[in-house]
Amino acid sequence: MSESMEIVDNTSNVRNVKQVESEIISKVLIDVREDLKDSPYIKETLRVLPVGGFRSAIGSFWNAVVDDLRNKIIFRSLSMFNKEVELGREIKSYEDFQNYVNDDQLIEGAYKIGVIDWEASKILKHAKETRHIFSGHPKSTEPTVIKVIGMMEDCVRYVLNKDYPPQIIDIDEYVINLDSESYDRNAIGIENALGDLPERYKNELANRLFTSYTHQNSSTILRSNIEFCAPILWESLPKQIQIQIARRVDQSIVNGNSTVIQLAFSFIELVNASSFITLNSKKYKIEPIIEELESNLGVFKIENKCVKELERFSSNIPVELLNKYVNALTQTYVGHMGASAYFQRTDFYADLAASIIPDMFEKFDDSAADAFILSIKSNKLLQQRIRSDIKLDRLRALGMIVKNRVSENYHGRQLLNVLVDKSRKEEFLKVIKL
Repeated sequence: MSESMEIVDNTSNVRNVKQVESEIISKVLIDVREDLKDSPYIKETLRVLPVGGFRSAIGSFWNAVVDDLRNKIIFRSLSMFNKEVELGREIKSYEDFQNYVNDDQLIEGAYKIGVIDWEASKILKHAKETRHIFSGHPKSTEPTVIKVIGMMEDCVRYVLNKDYPPQIIDIDEYVINLDSESYDRNAIGIENALGDLPERYKNELANRLFTSYTHQNSSTILRSNIEFCAPILWESLPKQIQIQIARRVDQSIVNGNSTVIQLAFSFIELVNASSFITLNSKKYKIEPIIEELESNLGVFKIENKCVKELERFSSNIPVELLNKYVNALTQTYVGHMGASAYFQRTDFYADLAASIIPDMFEKFDDSAADAFILSIKSNKLLQQRIRSDIKLDRLRALGMIVKNRVSENYHGRQLLNVLVDKSRKEEFLKVIKL
């Protein structure tokens, strides 16, 4: 092969390489957001790449990333950025970013306020180092087109093709607005505003809502607005934050202010977090109600009140209180026989309580079933009352619920089967030794 032929072949190969490089770069750049296509940094990149200005291309493209991150941070929340990044001064404008915020601080701040995610923050730090080595140090080795394309792909994927993040609320302003009649009680708007908060700020806001709600001097407007928005925020909280807030009830109890204690329990009920409060808190709240019910069986007004209060905790009764709880509910539901000068009836029970108790029994497990059977076998007053067919039928109604709730191999299933079968009344009475 002649020398001239070799030159032609080499030239052709160079052209082919350049063509492939150009095609790859074009495919990378096509994913840049439409609003960035006119960015001077992107245009500069496109000017220098075709002539092999890889160092300049890396520097220009990184400038496009920095520019986009700055604008996204400003749009999302400058106040939050200032809280997250310790700079010794407040950043108020784009120019302040140019003058006082380095690339590492910019990336870290963007991550902390939710402009980019954790993975993006790590990848961007690598891209920043690529820019630092090849664009900031002219004596470094010449970057290859693969290096340029790799860096550009990362920047496009994690920043330059990502839309602006939602604007984020200022927590201080939000809490102030909660104490105003002008607070916008729109569930979708609240979900968007609160659900997008970074975890740290969800934690802060949730704790502030608890504190504000339980403060004795809080206005009814504030509490009402918290009652509207807290359940929405609660749904987006990580479980560990939910538990942490629920455990604040214990501290309220220790401080001894009865008003604050009741408000703390009200907040927990509001967000349906009773399962997260400690055993001591549950006992503090539930045991006095059970004892009041036990002491006032047959006093319908008190029975109605106590059962209504216990209903809120019916899914979270401490094991230590289960026997007393089930025994009191069973006696309340069965009621007593009597006579009245005003009513043509002999079957008496608290109507409101009786309408609630079956739903409370629907939350029973095997341990609660054990307590039910223990009540039947050991409560002499209950045994005396179920000698009446009317009262035995009421007990059967509870027994049917319990039977349907227990596990397949529950050890007391036989007794429940005998109880709910009317044809086996004598057998049932014999089993419980009546």
